[in-house]
Amino acid sequence: MSSKLPSQQQQVIQTHSGLINLVADATQRSELKGKLDEVLNVSANNGWVSLVKAIRKILAGERQLDRLSGLDDEDRIIITAILNGINTPQSLPSQQAAGDPNAAAPGIAQMVYAASNGDSKALTALSIMAEQMSQAGGSMRLLAGIMKKLIDGNRDIDELSQGMDQHGQNLVISIVNELNIMNNIAL
Repeated sequence: MSSKLPSQQQQVIQTHSGLINLVADATQRSELKGKLDEVLNVSANNGWVSLVKAIRKILAGERQLDRLSGLDDEDRIIITAILNGINTPQSLPSQQAAGDPNAAAPGIAQMVYAASNGDSKALTALSIMAEQMSQAGGSMRLLAGIMKKLIDGNRDIDELSQGMDQHGQNLVISIVNELNIMNNIAL
């Protein structure tokens, strides 16, 4: 059994779809800036200083990618998606994709796998994503709460999906299956 992962760019965009949409929306709706400030403060505290600086420049009116310096590849993907979304709102990533097991599970699993193998950037990305999921409530809040268990190697689907609705359970099953594939473990 093999797994086809989305491209790195698609995974980054899926993972950060909430942030991308929030920034693009906040450029049009000033009432969202308070909520966005909270997210940006958490992001900066988690080491995403260059990304936060670039987002703040966008909020101040900057729209030229080449004027936003100091970005690594992942930051550049996020900023490009934000700028594209401001110019063409239809290009914004679906926020529903984060709950779609077929869309989100491979990306989440890859980040969990990387974090469990010492990748601090993946750990930071998971932390930010978990913060966004916890604000969504329901099964997404519960999924945010099991990230550490997944990183630590827990693959007990019943324990991990406890209290989740069917949609959340399916997402956990898909993530665990992807992790097992990455570890070459047959279920």
